[in-house]
Amino acid sequence: MQTFRRNHSALLLAAALTLAGSATISAQQPAVVDSTVLKKAGTPADQFAGSWLTYGKSQSETRYSPLKQIDASNVKRLGLEWSYVAGAGGYNQEGTPLVWNNTIYGTTTWSVVYAVDARTGKQIWRWDPEVNQQRSRGINANRGLALYDGKVFAPGLDGRLFALDAITGKPVWETRVAWPQEGYYITMAPRIAGGKVIIGVSGGDTETRGFFDAYDAATGQRSWRFYTVPGDPSKPFENEAMQVAAKTWGGDFYTKGGGGAVWDGFAYDPDANLVYVGTGNAEPWTQKFRGAKNLDNLYTCSILAVDLTTGKLKWHFQTVPNDNWDFDSVQQLMLLDLQIDGRVRKVLTQASKNGFFYALDRVTGQFISGFPFVKVNWAKGIDDSGRPMVNPEAYYDTEPVAVYPTGGGAHNWAPMSFNPATGLVYIPASYTSYTYQAQDEYKKGSNGDVRATTEPRQIKAPAIGPSAPDGVRGGLQAWDPVKHMLVWRGDGGGGIGGGTVTTGGNLVFQTSNDGRFAAWSADKGEKLLEIQTGKLGVAPPITYEIDGKQYVAFMAGRGRAAGVVGPTDAKIDDPAMLFVFSLDGKAALPAPVAPPPPANAAAPVVR
Repeated sequence: MQTFRRNHSALLLAAALTLAGSATISAQQPAVVDSTVLKKAGTPADQFAGSWLTYGKSQSETRYSPLKQIDASNVKRLGLEWSYVAGAGGYNQEGTPLVWNNTIYGTTTWSVVYAVDARTGKQIWRWDPEVNQQRSRGINANRGLALYDGKVFAPGLDGRLFALDAITGKPVWETRVAWPQEGYYITMAPRIAGGKVIIGVSGGDTETRGFFDAYDAATGQRSWRFYTVPGDPSKPFENEAMQVAAKTWGGDFYTKGGGGAVWDGFAYDPDANLVYVGTGNAEPWTQKFRGAKNLDNLYTCSILAVDLTTGKLKWHFQTVPNDNWDFDSVQQLMLLDLQIDGRVRKVLTQASKNGFFYALDRVTGQFISGFPFVKVNWAKGIDDSGRPMVNPEAYYDTEPVAVYPTGGGAHNWAPMSFNPATGLVYIPASYTSYTYQAQDEYKKGSNGDVRATTEPRQIKAPAIGPSAPDGVRGGLQAWDPVKHMLVWRGDGGGGIGGGTVTTGGNLVFQTSNDGRFAAWSADKGEKLLEIQTGKLGVAPPITYEIDGKQYVAFMAGRGRAAGVVGPTDAKIDDPAMLFVFSLDGKAALPAPVAPPPPANAAAPVVR
């Protein structure tokens, strides 16, 4: 009995110490990012307003932060706080960093994921999936990561999807989404919706069939797949949506893939249990090579609403039926509650590549409005159903024709943002035209279009939409989504590269591909700050707060030797870097890199 008492006491003491230790560990554990936390992110109920937990700040993708320590009165004091060298890349940086647990998580164009202390820039961990750089076909972009339940979800350019432990960086699971040898790759930032990871595939300018997937966040098991265009009509259709879509194609379209890639553009409404994605161009670009003319080619250039639980299509809206101009509809989808005609409407908005700003009822898909936010001449307007009234002069064959907006898009992947105080959407926009010319005959592996070498035919029908001053190629537009009007415009930048975030400090932060970091007053459009970072290929900015101090962060740098595209063993003259700015930051900016050789900035972006 005596021995038992001693052992029993020892056991009790050990148990007490264990519980005490557990309590200490528990107290140090960061708050878990779950579905409830993500649903509240970016809303007035957000308990982690100082963090940046998902690509668009909120699941509505508004990129609005209530932080206001940095405001219009003091933004001129911004300086570099610290920077982190992320290494090689081979292309412009496009990733949006995430912030959780006092840590910044980021990714490079070669899908390398890193975690650094958000206060100091000290590296915590770094993980390299070692993607096959030779299979990238010169395209290596990565727009970001997702956070959920203690894990970081990272896309691999080579078609893999990874879950990493957010604290240690160690892999938890890996799954294969697509194969690069079949023309697919991944550039989209994954998103979390109700415990599922949603990811789409790029490759829509080659002979691929677009799709997006939902994976269980805990296990990596695929829950469902939704194809965006039909396959071989001689085989069973995957679902009713594909059966409907097949009626809008003809001939041997399926032998050329069809297109409809999902490489950007996502939002999630947990109340409606709907995930929204935008789809890419029809493939090949020119209708004469797609098997039949004058057919809509569903569901290319569309916005789709899919039930999260079942993966079934609830509604669709096609922005460009029978697309011939690479007018993807994958641009950012933003969910807003707007006062329209005397009542609050739950809307989905998009500043589309085709030059029109759309508002749809996000529950039913009903078309509400569509107005040009830049100069447009491919269409004469939008009818009451939302269908574009295509200008016949915009169709082209082997004779080149100049079309507005540019093939790279009036607005491409560079994120816009919405400020609830001003009621304005801030759109990085491009204003130039693009010259289209079809090949004489289709060449396998091409998109059917060639770079024109002769003077293009000019469209005689009058253009619609606001025109920019002569010589201005792009800028930041403050657009009123209710009054359908341009409120102010700041020249510089454009719709391809960089991006925006807007804040409670009456600010819009904007980055541009040419290295500039600017701040504008959100209400009046006054430029309050411009810093040349000395880097090229700048990614979208975010803002966060730790211990009462607000920061602004973004990636920049092409991550390659001067003049070299793709993999290289040469010296990296322009490494990818993470920049973090704060009030009165004193760190030195890097020496400017040499500008790239002149290029046709109006050329379409291949994603």
